[in-house]
Amino acid sequence: MTSQRGFYGWKMVFILWLLDFLNMGFPLYGGAVINTYMLKEIPMSRSAFGLGFTVLNLFVGIPSFLVGASIVRWGIRKTFGIGSALILAGALWLSLITSKPWHYWVGFGVLAAMGISFGTIIPAATAITRWFSRYRGRTMAVTLSASGFAGFFVAPAINRILAGNGGNWRQAWAIVAGLSVLSAVVAFLFVRERPEDLGQVVDGGPGGEPLAKSAAATARVTKFVWEPQQAYSTRAYWMILIGAIACQFPFFFFTAHWLLHLKGAGIRPADAAFAMGLFTLGAVFGRLIGGWLMDDMEGRYAFMLGFCCYFLGSILAVRVSPEALWIAYSAAILYGAGFGWTFICFNTVTGHYYGPLAFPKVSGMILVLAALFCSPAGYLGGKLFDLFHSYKIAFEINSALAATGIVALFFARMPEPPK
Repeated sequence: MTSQRGFYGWKMVFILWLLDFLNMGFPLYGGAVINTYMLKEIPMSRSAFGLGFTVLNLFVGIPSFLVGASIVRWGIRKTFGIGSALILAGALWLSLITSKPWHYWVGFGVLAAMGISFGTIIPAATAITRWFSRYRGRTMAVTLSASGFAGFFVAPAINRILAGNGGNWRQAWAIVAGLSVLSAVVAFLFVRERPEDLGQVVDGGPGGEPLAKSAAATARVTKFVWEPQQAYSTRAYWMILIGAIACQFPFFFFTAHWLLHLKGAGIRPADAAFAMGLFTLGAVFGRLIGGWLMDDMEGRYAFMLGFCCYFLGSILAVRVSPEALWIAYSAAILYGAGFGWTFICFNTVTGHYYGPLAFPKVSGMILVLAALFCSPAGYLGGKLFDLFHSYKIAFEINSALAATGIVALFFARMPEPPK
């Protein structure tokens, strides 16, 4: 990449990366580890435990249209601040109050989830869409890779803390609360809304790419100023939505039940936590691959390729055993890569098709609708286990959804502007 000297967009990438690291990595991936220790003190069925993740998925997605409205009304920086405040409230609730399953559902599933919604994907992706055009795919990938790094480092670190403090999960949630304050400080000091606010332009100015490559990249990005209502009337929008559902349902299930699946197969907690870390690290590589492909080929094809990782990961996941840990590790990496790859693609292709002005609302609506379909994943996975004492059917459902996403994206051509 080339950039104009002093272009603040590159600093924004790091700042947004750090905010995603703090606001997604700790309450979600760290929380996934913390909650398995909480389960020893607050007994509940697998379906009740999975319901916490179902509620979380709902409240990450459903407020997304409010997040878009917040960005339009108050800006990206204040929206990040709202997210940090909600994560703080959720972490303190879990640390100080939780003693019953419904307390867990409220603190983790509602408060922390809404904080993640306001403090991660939509404001970060909106900022990238505003600051970059030629490099939108790869900068989106780098920015949203932060949660993957956080999961890789945070999950084992939280597990070590809990092993060292006798399983005091309340103390672990207090740590998450402190980090939410740090994220608010970073957002208010360093986030900038648009390049025009600093007298700069998108991408830092014209680049030095060959003419043919530049023309191809330009053709993949809309020049029309879309309104959200116009975007909703296009077929491509709804095909992207199907792709988003196929992207997120397996991820929501996997996040809720992977550790329990591994422990049920006889794998030691430390090895299971390491596999969870590999899952998030795989998401990093998937995001980077998807982002680079988005800048170099038609977005929907890059999107389709990512779903292949879910097929391979599901085949391996049902074969895990303590005698062949490489199978568990490989399945985790593939599932992470599948999610990271497709997640970057559906965010980036939405920005390409409908532009930065409409992006907060059209992206927010995709996340709302996807949440309604995908949020039951944690509960359904637990229910299937309670019925069949196995997660095999759940992994087969994930494979079928990946195939559905591929078919839908064949019909997701770049929409023509309305006349």
